[in-house]
Amino acid sequence: MHGLKRWLDHSLFAQALLIFPLGVAVTALFRQDAHPVRWLVQGVIYTGAALAFLTFQRRRAGRAVGSDPDTVARLDRKIGRREVPSEPGERAAMRRLVTEHEKRLERSGRWLPYWLGGMALIAVVMLVLGTVTGSLVVPVLFAAGVGAFCCWIVWMRRRVEERCRFMRSALREQESEPAA
Repeated sequence: MHGLKRWLDHSLFAQALLIFPLGVAVTALFRQDAHPVRWLVQGVIYTGAALAFLTFQRRRAGRAVGSDPDTVARLDRKIGRREVPSEPGERAAMRRLVTEHEKRLERSGRWLPYWLGGMALIAVVMLVLGTVTGSLVVPVLFAAGVGAFCCWIVWMRRRVEERCRFMRSALREQESEPAA
């Protein structure tokens, strides 16, 4: 499992192999009347857009940290495992990465209440439409899915915040230790 996770962290090809079937499946689910070739074409388009976005994100994180995207993925993995780097250069890169994560969390935190409110509004509208039409199964499942997704987003955000706080304090402790 760790090898698969590492491969997905480092390889855009591995991410494409994961995104493409998902894109085809979602297209097939919503466009059942379309020809299967159209599903494949739209899957390729979705995969290309997702890979462009992922490449942009990886390069931006690499520039913020001052290293290549593979190093950023390795440092992210260390943050997740709570491993404090021992080399001074790696500690400095880790400090910059934690700062970048905290900035992104702060920026996204401004919009989180609006996003959650919008998702709740969509779920409520679906429930109202289901009540009016007399078909509640799909709207209730949709609302439950939206609720679970929103809870997962909040949980992941708190998890990342806690890991960044831990790494920042661990880096401070490691800096103050040699001085003593």
